[in-house]
Amino acid sequence: MDLSSLKPAKGSTKTSKRIGRGEGSGRGGTSTKGHKGAQSRSGYSRKAGFEGGQMPLYRRVPKSGFKNINRVEYTAINLSTLQHLADNKGITNIDMEVLKANGLVGKNDLVKILGKGTLTAKMEVKVHAFSQAAIQAIEAVGGVAEKL
Repeated sequence: MDLSSLKPAKGSTKTSKRIGRGEGSGRGGTSTKGHKGAQSRSGYSRKAGFEGGQMPLYRRVPKSGFKNINRVEYTAINLSTLQHLADNKGITNIDMEVLKANGLVGKNDLVKILGKGTLTAKMEVKVHAFSQAAIQAIEAVGGVAEKL
């Protein structure tokens, strides 16, 4: 075997249609575009979502809902996650840098501590927001919950 004997597997390649190469080719004349109409013209491009004149899906389906542009989206972290950090990594001062370093939040995320789980370690937590249950649980073990 040598390089000159290599060829693609049978059926894996197709020859492209040679359109507009004279009447004798069988694909001359209108060049497979039919007679007249927008699709036969140069520069034609179909609108996104066009369904041949049928009422398109985006107009058949009614609008619904409301998107509040002023909504503030928080990344939620539970007390059980904070306790896990304290148990496994010995961390008691929790701030944004610690959460980023442990892969819990992204660099531009806003963080809210929620009250799910139990907290036994005394911690100093500095994040953007807390639930009432989280503040009570942190202060019950002698910790500090500070908003940024």
